[in-house]
Amino acid sequence: MFCGTRKDRFKALYWDGDGFILLYKRIEDGRLQWPLNQDEVRKLHTKQFVRLLSGWAIDRPYIQSPCIKS
Repeated sequence: MFCGTRKDRFKALYWDGDGFILLYKRIEDGRLQWPLNQDEVRKLHTKQFVRLLSGWAIDRPYIQSPCIKS
């Protein structure tokens, strides 16, 4: 994965066995929580990865909206 200096978009290369697929995503509101140096690089769990790609902070607990029952 690659992230630019604005941290509101990223690119990723995915090998599907036959060739590469280029993925590109731009976040409308917010920025990616991207490592600034080698010491900040770490492995992510699946939920943390999804949160990263959604523009959410990966270390903050997720707050779900309450269900409304009629």
